[in-house]
Amino acid sequence: MDIFSEVIGSLRTGRAKFARTRHLGTWGNRFGPEPGMGFHVVLAGSCWLLTDSEPPVRLSAGDVVLLPRGAVHGLAGSPDRDLALLPPDSGGPDRGDGDEEADCATLLCGAYRLDHAQPHPFLRSLPEVIHLPAQLGHHPALRSAVDLLAADLSDPQPGADAALPALLDLLLVYVLRAWLREEATRRPGTGWQAALDDPAVAAALRQMHVAPQRPWTVQQLAALTDLSRTTFARRFAAAMGVPPLAYLTWWRLNRAAQLLVREDAPLASIARRVGYASEFAFANAFKRRFGVSPGRFRRTRRQEPVQHDYDLGGVSTA
Repeated sequence: MDIFSEVIGSLRTGRAKFARTRHLGTWGNRFGPEPGMGFHVVLAGSCWLLTDSEPPVRLSAGDVVLLPRGAVHGLAGSPDRDLALLPPDSGGPDRGDGDEEADCATLLCGAYRLDHAQPHPFLRSLPEVIHLPAQLGHHPALRSAVDLLAADLSDPQPGADAALPALLDLLLVYVLRAWLREEATRRPGTGWQAALDDPAVAAALRQMHVAPQRPWTVQQLAALTDLSRTTFARRFAAAMGVPPLAYLTWWRLNRAAQLLVREDAPLASIARRVGYASEFAFANAFKRRFGVSPGRFRRTRRQEPVQHDYDLGGVSTA
């Protein structure tokens, strides 16, 4: 089982919303706070990333920025703009006259929708801003995804409505992979990459994900890894940020929430599949976690409209 694929799948919901914009002259926009994961890809030209906590960062063609918790930030044509005074992003491109100028930026800006009812612990380990500059030889898969996005956006071909959401899904995977690799270099032995690379922690994670219905104890999980109970619990908590059984409870209820939306199985059946002996115990645990009963959660989530918010073109001049 690919644990990290399930982690990414549990972070987000629905399709990403996005817009392609082209900025000319003196310009700037403020973004956030965003309820999802904000992202920007510099398709051509350059601009500056502005935040409250760090000095301005120059972004060049091919650079990717991810805001995992939708923090307030700005993009501008020069580094001396005041973030607080920038006009808020309108959610789509402002169309201008399209005059060609040497100093411009073509951007892909958008956000991945997050399921805030069940945020994965991995989200807490991410920084406010992830900036992955385009560097020759670095993260070739990410660079390929950016190139494919740029090509489809500059010259849409038949099937673009299917290709672009799929490419944006790939972009998220490659950004998080690249960040994990860089973080492992910066902080060896800690974090999610360390957890995935640690045979003991990875083995325990796989078993919890494959068989959440089993009545796992810390001792049983430790026995899978040939470690003592104390050593295993310490290594798991150090890598994951939560104790083993806390993560197991989180995963059981997260999995239950997925099943409630995707399947019509009775509540008692779902309760057994995620490790609860009775529907009553499951309902109590679920309500403590999500604030509503499993039945109401299912009805509400199934009534939510599917969103497909995107705009493929536009020129902004300021």
